[in-house]
Amino acid sequence: MSQARPGSAEIPIQITINGERRCVELQPWTTLLDLLRHDLALTGTKKGCDHGQCGACTVLIDGRRINSCLQLAVMQDGKAITTIEGIGQGSHLHPLQQAFIERDAFQCGYCTPGQICSGIALIEEGNAVTRDEIRELMSGNICRCGAYPNIVDAIQDVLVQRSGVIREAAE
Repeated sequence: MSQARPGSAEIPIQITINGERRCVELQPWTTLLDLLRHDLALTGTKKGCDHGQCGACTVLIDGRRINSCLQLAVMQDGKAITTIEGIGQGSHLHPLQQAFIERDAFQCGYCTPGQICSGIALIEEGNAVTRDEIRELMSGNICRCGAYPNIVDAIQDVLVQRSGVIREAAE
């Protein structure tokens, strides 16, 4: 766990991470990102900007995409957290993970866990119908390598698999 400061007390919380119920004690200032990466060794979630601007740390909290660097871990008491490690099961990939591979939607891969978590939530939200809407709703996730067209293609593939329809934006 995190090192205690003099006079500070750790706070116990219960959270479910990737389907596993956990009881942890932590300092009140510990971010969810630091809890995941440092205390629980779930290093798939990346620390990019540490200011909520890049999306590399995106995880799902109760099914919603959230920047874990902006969330205090104590605020997650009783919630279900899904990280990239909890998406797919062993060699059985989530359809979006498979689409990322098929569409070559990553280069260096640093942003990929956050992109996939965000993309899964975007698909579940059901608000994206056009490529422009996908781009807009994924704008909180930055790819420094510029794999955006392939990322949009991968998300579009899964949307088409689910609904059978995707529209181009009106010109």
